[in-house]
Amino acid sequence: MTDRKLFAGPRLRRLRLHRAVTQTRMADDLGVSVSYLNLIERNQRPLTAAFLLKLATVYDLDLRQLTGDDGAAITAELATLFADPRLAGLDVSRAELAEVAASAPGVTAALLRLGAASGAAAAGPVEAMTELLLDRRNHFPDLDAAAEALADDLRLASPDLAAGLAERLRTRHGISVRILPVTVLPDLLRRLDLHARQLQLSESLDAASRTFAIAYQLALIELKPPIDAVVAAAGLTSKAHERFAVQTLANYAAAAMMMPYARFHAAAEALGYDLELLQARFGAGFEQVAHRLTTLQRPGMRGIPFVMMRTDRAGNISKRFSAVRSALASEGGGCPLWVLHAAFDQSGRIMRQVVETEDGTRWLSVARTVRTYATPYGTVKPEFAILLAAELASARAMIYADGLDTGPGAATPIGLGCARCGRSACRQRSLAPAGARLEVDERTRGLTPFRFNTQGED
Repeated sequence: MTDRKLFAGPRLRRLRLHRAVTQTRMADDLGVSVSYLNLIERNQRPLTAAFLLKLATVYDLDLRQLTGDDGAAITAELATLFADPRLAGLDVSRAELAEVAASAPGVTAALLRLGAASGAAAAGPVEAMTELLLDRRNHFPDLDAAAEALADDLRLASPDLAAGLAERLRTRHGISVRILPVTVLPDLLRRLDLHARQLQLSESLDAASRTFAIAYQLALIELKPPIDAVVAAAGLTSKAHERFAVQTLANYAAAAMMMPYARFHAAAEALGYDLELLQARFGAGFEQVAHRLTTLQRPGMRGIPFVMMRTDRAGNISKRFSAVRSALASEGGGCPLWVLHAAFDQSGRIMRQVVETEDGTRWLSVARTVRTYATPYGTVKPEFAILLAAELASARAMIYADGLDTGPGAATPIGLGCARCGRSACRQRSLAPAGARLEVDERTRGLTPFRFNTQGED
């Protein structure tokens, strides 16, 4: 920033409009004139280091939102929006979308907001909560701070977190923890029996999952005020939506108790984000650690902004958590070339891969399979693949980047899934992109049976 001028007017304006702040209000907040702010937004003045620091302090911004090159990412989001089958035949090219994103950030923000609202209107509890998590960058500061304070109290009371959690439930709330055989709880992993005043856990849960279950129950009781505050502010549309949100936030708080923010962030930085070492240090599961890493967005103590996904062998995405809003975070996971799916080939082993999305962004991806709980011999043993990905520029601090070829030519080109991917040369393609016009030539056969035109040209 000291040796080059930064012009980021459209991005600054887009951030301002997203927060519903007027130019006059922002100028007043930052101690500059309205005319100066207007010049910055029109790219007629660069953003100085002092201006950026003031902006980050006043509006709690991650400066990467302004200093990163997000034009391609915004274009990709618009392309996803315009891939809606209802817009088939409009033939809007990516060049046009890029021009809109660069020259009309207000119009772009409005289109993306309308798209999100349209999806949310028909969204079920899971989809609505996923959108809320993306909007909040999967970080809830008040809830996180309350969970950290509670974890510190528990740590003073007992060196064993699970024992401390169980003891607090018993002494303060009259609820004892009991581990029961699978024959008693054949179809449940956890049950709160209020009549017996027991939190009953299945013996099929491993130690980390038992600790998590106890922390979850304590969060529902002692962290109810900050959880309810988030739910109330979210403006959810039904009781089902609200109950699912409470459950999701209690899970968030449980992870925050097991892996308190400051200690976990310091350990992640010191260990190069080594997931298995973090597991060992905090007595957590691989999936729990991966999820917790996506929440490290506290101002002044931010971690790498990760995207996390969980999928089964059929490619069904059952979890999405992200500290960064991008098309990959909200729509990705459907490309068979991604290590997310190859992880099933080497069960239990960490695999890594550098990929490049259509907007030119390169990501370092780490994936491994997990089993969620023990099952009786002869029954189905659920297995999932967990993926953690971060943009390569910030992922170089990870231990998994060591010795890995991160050059442009080494990245595997991936898309959001065939229906939303415009890569015409992909040998793995299973169908043409939605809205594309098929070009049929009976005299030739390409690498795939789908030849198409996404530019709307004859």
